[in-house]
Parts: sequence; structure tokens; C-alpha cells
Amino acid sequence: MSAPERIPPRSVTAAELLAHGELTVRGRIREASNAALFCTVAYEGQEASCVYKPVAGERPLWDFPDGTLARREVAAYEVSEATGWQLVPPTVLRDGPYGEGMCQLWIDVVPGAELLALVDDEEPGPGWKAIGLAEVGEGRTALLVHADDERLRRLAVLDAVINNADRKGGHLLPAEGDRLYGIDHGVTFNVDDKLRTLLWGWAGEPLTAEAVRVLGTLEESLKDGGALAGRLAGLLTPAEIDATRARVDALLASGRHPEPGGEWPAIPWPPV
Repeated sequence: MSAPERIPPRSVTAAELLAHGELTVRGRIREASNAALFCTVAYEGQEASCVYKPVAGERPLWDFPDGTLARREVAAYEVSEATGWQLVPPTVLRDGPYGEGMCQLWIDVVPGAELLALVDDEEPGPGWKAIGLAEVGEGRTALLVHADDERLRRLAVLDAVINNADRKGGHLLPAEGDRLYGIDHGVTFNVDDKLRTLLWGWAGEPLTAEAVRVLGTLEESLKDGGALAGRLAGLLTPAEIDATRARVDALLASGRHPEPGGEWPAIPWPPV
């Protein structure tokens, strides 16, 4: 009698693992402004590290409705996936030990990647883009610059679409395989213009042909009945989805990266 054929285990996607796995809290990320818990998640023989941010641990903000930050993080992931750029780690909304919250795959950072720098020169050197002057102590200022990197440029476009009010240097995660991820998207999708970022180096410059193509794809997917519009419907209000459509339309109409406005601080504090 022959031995029964062994069926290899099914490959579980990161989203399935995060959504259905057993979530175990291992510790708290103390640097986070809202409750952020370092966890492991296990499902069908697979395990990964992740971040779990329960809605119950969100601090109230004057300009965002209470209890909505987790959904905004998931919405940012959905838009990132729709671009095809995969700039946001897999992120789901699920129940956990402290109630409903956002669960996001943990990204191990590859050390040594230089994305931001302070220079004493008045102009950025080759391969860098100027952000603005920064105080460095004792009355001195230096020029804050970011890398002229296509991955950052894609992230700048994504931030303009989702209206990211808090793109800090610490939210940029270089990873294996020359990947770059952005994290911490709780303060996004406001109906008012709140774009606040370190990635102003391309402000006013023409969008790349790739960015225009991706924005066209988003425009179609955000129409009523579109795939992305459907995924965002349970995460954002109708007004917030309409505002997202309007931002995509405005970017396509101008053909350029947005420039800082005057009614809202252009750079987050602290910047890193």
C-alpha cells in the first residue's frame, strides 16, 4: 500500500495572515503618539511580526473625527495597492486583544540607506533635493535635503493623493530588495488641504509619465462602482472619497507635483 500523497501547505498571503491569524501582544512601541503594540500573528503554520493599533488607544484630534485613524491607515494601504507601487506595508482592519484596530506587517529596516541629510551649503548637491532650512542649535541653520530617489518621488505622489498631514523622516522605511515603505498614515484623507511632508523636493516640477499613468488608473478606480471606491467605502466618508477624487483630478489637470500652501505648516514637527 503506497503512502498517502503529501499536500504542501497552502501559501498564505500577508493580508490573510494579518486578518485571520492569532494575534499575540509582545510589547508596546513607546515612541508612538497613539497606542501601538508590537505583536506576532500566526495562521496555518505561518507567523510574522506586526503592529497593532487599537482604536481604543487613539488620542482625540481637533481636526479628525474620533476613532477613525485605524481606518485611514487601511485606506492608505488600499490606495497604495491600487497604484501598483506597494509603498505601504500590508494593512488590515481587524479585532484584537484590545478591540478593533489596524494591523500592519512589521518591516525590518535595512540600515545605511541615506534618505535625509543636513548640509551646510546653500544648494543641495548632486542626487539631493532641498526641503528647507532647519535650526541646528546655537543660532546655526543648515539645509535639510532628501534623496532624489524615484521611490521617494512615488511616495510624494501617494501623499498628495491621500492628503498626508504627517510625512516625517521616521516614517520612511528602507527594506530588503531595494524596497521603500511609508508608515503611520492615521492623519490622512481629510477633506481640507493638510499636506505636510518632508518630500517637497519636487514641488512644482512636472509629474513623471509613470505618475500620470498611475493617477489615470486611480481616477478610473475611484469612480462610482470602481474597485477602489468600493474598498474605501467602508473606511472613509463619502465626502472624504469625493475629496480624494478631486485631488487626483487636480494632479492630472496640473501635471505637476503640488507646492506648499500658506494656510497649513508645510513641514511636520518634529521633522524626523
